[in-house]
Amino acid sequence: MKPRTLCRRTLLLAAGATLTALATPAAAQTSDDMSIGSATAPLHLIEYASLTCPHCAHFHAQNWATLKANYIDTGRVRFTLHEMVTPPAPVALAMFQLARCGEASADEYMRRVSILFERQAAILGTGTMAGVLNALLATGAEWGLTAPQVTAALNDPAGVDRIERSIAAASAAGVYQTPSFSFEDEFEQDPAFRTPEGMVRILDARLAQHR
Repeated sequence: MKPRTLCRRTLLLAAGATLTALATPAAAQTSDDMSIGSATAPLHLIEYASLTCPHCAHFHAQNWATLKANYIDTGRVRFTLHEMVTPPAPVALAMFQLARCGEASADEYMRRVSILFERQAAILGTGTMAGVLNALLATGAEWGLTAPQVTAALNDPAGVDRIERSIAAASAAGVYQTPSFSFEDEFEQDPAFRTPEGMVRILDARLAQHR
């Protein structure tokens, strides 16, 4: 089943977004990505993530506060989120559409993404698409978004087009799993980056190279 507010084409994304392995060609950047942090930061970290991926939610629960406070907000790292979808693909797309709803700024978008990661299990655990829709409407209301605004965002076919471009760009870059991380054209291969201690160690080592 799918949320009634989502385009039927979103069902076609699931097959293309079954992410299972990682290769390492140069990462592609598109204007569809959301970025925060200083444009002159010595490091540019790109995360390929899906709002329905439990591993992405775990990374954000464990690492995001440190990454943002100690690296992004201090001007040492520029952060870009490259949107991906993992099953259920229509729900992942709907969650990203909600994060962008109302022409949200990049900072507001990332604030919303963090909240959606926190609520991922609850949203998916509703068990029905109607339950997912109600959860997204309720979350949108907390952010001052009206039900018509949220419904319009979920129905917007531009979101499907954006995700298809995002998946195509990631595939061309050799990304097949979430979360994946790259520094410009170099993928981070150390799995320890997903842990708070490993992330700090790797970021500090990379920053030391730019002194």
